[in-house]
Amino acid sequence: MVLVGRGPVVAVAEAAGWAVRYAAYDERADAGVELPPGRRVPTTVDTPFDLASLTKLFTTVAAVQQLERGTLALDRPVAAYVPEFTAAAAHGTTVRQLLTHTSGLRPELPLYDLPDAAARLRALRTEAPSGPPGTYRYSDLNLLLLQHVLQRVTRRPLDALVRDGITRPLGMTATGFGPRPGAAATEDQRRPWAKADRGMLRGEVHDENAWALGGVAGHAGIFSTARDLAVFCRALLCGGAYGSARVLGPAHVDLMLRPPGLGFNVDQEWFMGELAGRGAAGHTGFTGTSLVLDRATDTFLILLANTVHPRRRPPDNGPRARAATMLARAVR
Repeated sequence: MVLVGRGPVVAVAEAAGWAVRYAAYDERADAGVELPPGRRVPTTVDTPFDLASLTKLFTTVAAVQQLERGTLALDRPVAAYVPEFTAAAAHGTTVRQLLTHTSGLRPELPLYDLPDAAARLRALRTEAPSGPPGTYRYSDLNLLLLQHVLQRVTRRPLDALVRDGITRPLGMTATGFGPRPGAAATEDQRRPWAKADRGMLRGEVHDENAWALGGVAGHAGIFSTARDLAVFCRALLCGGAYGSARVLGPAHVDLMLRPPGLGFNVDQEWFMGELAGRGAAGHTGFTGTSLVLDRATDTFLILLANTVHPRRRPPDNGPRARAATMLARAVR
């Protein structure tokens, strides 16, 4: 699914392929087991997709809303909000470091292998940086810690913060944490290629850690459609407002989108193609999703795909970069 917009106009909204094509993955044949044609589900412009790491953008907006309200400070230590996170306290980890992936935390922690919620929380609280703070290292753990900071500051769960602070005001009725039964299928999730044995997934979060945490996590778990994400993009390009709704002020949107970016990647050539190099901001998701905002031309690009259906493969960012380059050349 591809959707492109410029200003208030949706220029392209095209769906292709199948939201559900396979019943399973056959490891012996190294191929998907295709469903009979009558049981396959085509992709439409209204098909919800598992956004994977695009969820981080919603967690980021929820955090920046708290910055705007003065209940959160970028350079304040995480320990000031959640002192029981002893490793973050010992290393002086700050909110800014979480939002810029400069905390030094490793990319992920195998929470899905731990026996219960208490063990998972204990692992997060005691996980120390494995690299020097201040150096960029992309990590899901940053957004998981930020989720706990937000929940402590607001005394509300992350799904409620996203719903009441972002999606409901903007009228994004198709966006939210799962389950989402009508979503595009993702993976026949089994070891050894995956990290858990769950079978073919549809409407349940693909990310194993988000699943282990109950489906609501700062780094993954939200489902959405291209049309809803178009509203999200327009709101950010319009300085935090869409129609009569405002979710952020222009100064805080600028704080989030200007280099080096808070939560958003800025000028990432590997997926932004020729949109990179002029302040474009965006993010990608493991399931095959991506979003790019180009404030210089007031354009946005949304790609939603289920590239892990029926099983994950090494990522190919070529289609993302080519789509972004086509857009860059079209608006040049």
